[in-house]
Amino acid sequence: MGLIKAEMFTEEQNQLSLYFKAFGHPARVAIIQHLFKINTCVCGDLVDVIGLAQPTISQHLKELKKLGLIQGTIEGTSVCYCINQDNWTKMKNTLTAFLDTENNTNTCC
Repeated sequence: MGLIKAEMFTEEQNQLSLYFKAFGHPARVAIIQHLFKINTCVCGDLVDVIGLAQPTISQHLKELKKLGLIQGTIEGTSVCYCINQDNWTKMKNTLTAFLDTENNTNTCC
């Protein structure tokens, strides 16, 4: 039996790819930006703000929540979302370490 492709890479490499995948869709970027802008939980107005259908918004929220960048609380019949600050900080630190990688050689291909 072969390895699952994810097992071929380090935990850091897999985590980085998940972060980049999360931001690979402009709707997810817009959702995160909106959550930071309002600085509170949001329940139903994402459809109006983002301009996509409710099922599409729900799918993007599911992906962001699965990654842990947002968290949801149930209020009545709706789920309200906000940024998960601990996981956001963890992601920022991981991405910063990766993006700060420098090639210290002066040679070119």
